[in-house]
Amino acid sequence: MEEVRSSTAWVVSHSFHVVVDSSGLEKAVDTIEGSVPKVEWDFEGIHYFDNGPLTVQYLFVLDALNFCFWPDKDLSYDNLALGLREAIQNDKSVLDADRLQKYTGPQLRELLKWPRPLPLEDERIRLLHEVGKELEKNFGGKAVNLVSSCGKSAVALVALVTRHFPGFRDHSVYKGHQVFLYKRAQIFASDLWSAFKGQSYGEFNDIGAITIFADYIVPAVLRYLGVLRYSSALASIIDANREIVSGSEEEVELRACTVYAVEKMRELIKIKYGKQVLSVELDLWLWSFGIKCPSLQHHRTLSIYY
Repeated sequence: MEEVRSSTAWVVSHSFHVVVDSSGLEKAVDTIEGSVPKVEWDFEGIHYFDNGPLTVQYLFVLDALNFCFWPDKDLSYDNLALGLREAIQNDKSVLDADRLQKYTGPQLRELLKWPRPLPLEDERIRLLHEVGKELEKNFGGKAVNLVSSCGKSAVALVALVTRHFPGFRDHSVYKGHQVFLYKRAQIFASDLWSAFKGQSYGEFNDIGAITIFADYIVPAVLRYLGVLRYSSALASIIDANREIVSGSEEEVELRACTVYAVEKMRELIKIKYGKQVLSVELDLWLWSFGIKCPSLQHHRTLSIYY
């Protein structure tokens, strides 16, 4: 995770289109008075949970597919989570490694009960095949074996996932420097921690090392709070709902500045209020804030990473 922190900080120091506003940071931290507003994540409301290995398999597949819903205005994360949950409830073997390697686009749609092609459907199928093949090859077909190999370390789990599953390698190159973001690999560790309440398969002795998950929603919330400021050109693109190319300077700056800004919020909360908060807690609050404000304009990028 130090690669994430150091590489995103480098982007901030060279950023042109996005600026982290120090006064906005102070105001945001003072607004919450050093305490992250508690957000109850109703995990079992839309997710499959049986307190065992099948939940781990479910979460890994879910996070392999958890990206890019916006091109379809009716599709959301909830559709994906609920669709996979109902599929497992009907057939416990539906996410077995051998079956993951054989799904087609129409079969995935049928699994999710979705009536039309999914955004980036070919990429989703490719990633399902990749997950099934690698789980079968190195982890006995079970995501739980992947998790058990990390020695209760979220950092080790992220490293293991990104080493074995190329579809989770959330890297970019910015002005000749490699930038690491690892959104979906980190959110897998966070999902396990949240679902199992820090116990069993969700017990990690270093969950505090995880950064936030740089996506569409959190940058929009930070902009609304005055933490991020955009150039007039970038603001015009976002406000007009025009697409920003994946890997472009604008897109990397949006995500990198988001990670850096929330890390700075954590530091300020500790300095000013003497409280230790987790990035995963800040992320959940910011994301929930954004979901409740559908009028917020987020950037639009076709990407498999978020």
